[in-house]
Amino acid sequence: MQLATHLKILAVDDDPFVLQTLGHQLTMLGFSNVKTSDNSPLALATIENPDTCPDVILLDLNMPGMDGVEFIRAIAVREFNGRVVLVSGESERMLLAVEKIALTYDVGVIGHLGKPVCPHKLGAVLETMVIGAGPGLPRSKVSKSYEADELRVAIERGELVNYYQPKVEVATGAVVGVEALVRWQHPEDGLVYPDQFISLAENNGLINALTHSVLSEALQHSSLWADAGLPLHTAVNISMADLVELDFPDVLAQLVRAAGVSPHSITLEVTESCLMADLRSSLDILSRLSLKRFGLAIDDFGTGNSSMQQLHDIPFNELKVDRSFVHGATTDSTALAIYTASLRLARDLGMQVVAEGVENQEDWDLLVHTGCDIAQGYFIAKPMPAEQLPDWVDDWNRSLRPTLAAGARRAEAG
Repeated sequence: MQLATHLKILAVDDDPFVLQTLGHQLTMLGFSNVKTSDNSPLALATIENPDTCPDVILLDLNMPGMDGVEFIRAIAVREFNGRVVLVSGESERMLLAVEKIALTYDVGVIGHLGKPVCPHKLGAVLETMVIGAGPGLPRSKVSKSYEADELRVAIERGELVNYYQPKVEVATGAVVGVEALVRWQHPEDGLVYPDQFISLAENNGLINALTHSVLSEALQHSSLWADAGLPLHTAVNISMADLVELDFPDVLAQLVRAAGVSPHSITLEVTESCLMADLRSSLDILSRLSLKRFGLAIDDFGTGNSSMQQLHDIPFNELKVDRSFVHGATTDSTALAIYTASLRLARDLGMQVVAEGVENQEDWDLLVHTGCDIAQGYFIAKPMPAEQLPDWVDDWNRSLRPTLAAGARRAEAG
């Protein structure tokens, strides 16, 4: 493998033999601008100099004086713009933990490698840099902030729009539903994603109006799809603030009747961590929604603080396994253990399981072999405007569905 490139690479490790080996491997892969350092302060000095600052740092974790976590913290303070590859003999769980730490410091980690380093794996990790970018990778731009009045006007003007991400049945490949994901079609900034305005709505008394807007549009589209011969189950996220308004079940029931949609075809997804604020109101409202025959899903399962208690107390009928335990689980033993435990728990409780974050064939195959119910993720489709969904379903049924369904049947027979 030859990856001749102008990328600047810095290897940081306290073991001279490891540095010598890495230097040789990088040269064989075609990287000519390589520096090594067995001294963390000198490595930091290299990073501080714009002329010598690397695009990629190969970083050992267990070093004397300054360990890898401290080094990541130090380069974050220095606003390092490049990427990091962790190179360590530590356990897989430790490497993944450090990747998470780096993420919290806004330091991009593009992979991790065990020791001794396999040249092929080293090349595969660095290839993502060669193909995807190049030197001087920019830091993530800070999201633009908006004022509450701007969002209020946007809701009143109907600037919030729903995009829909399909869900498919793993056993058959059939499209069985969608999740409604709100976007703000800003007149100047284009499409604004929810992470830039949901908290703004929650903190300024606008979340109920926002939820009403999302639900109304989702019900309208659900009705139109059903009339066109495309009956789909529709999932909508609801906020913690919705779960303190005791009339929310009645308001939703009225919206459903007006749209001519069955409550059975609507699932309300609740992130487990948001149930903690006012458990009494949450229990009251969610129980009444269940009595009115709305579906209830516990979203991002495994990421909150009291998953078992929520499942015990609240009549959920669907469990959504968070993407962090699905994507890449075939090569992450910890994520795989959490995924399989979640699947087993849901089965014991008679709940349907939706796996989020299905992004490649390996993720899909995992779901097939473990008998997961529903899949959702970029491997299937990205969220799309409502008007694109019928054509996408036709294309899916003609092309990918037969292939995936046949694979699922072979796996079941085997």
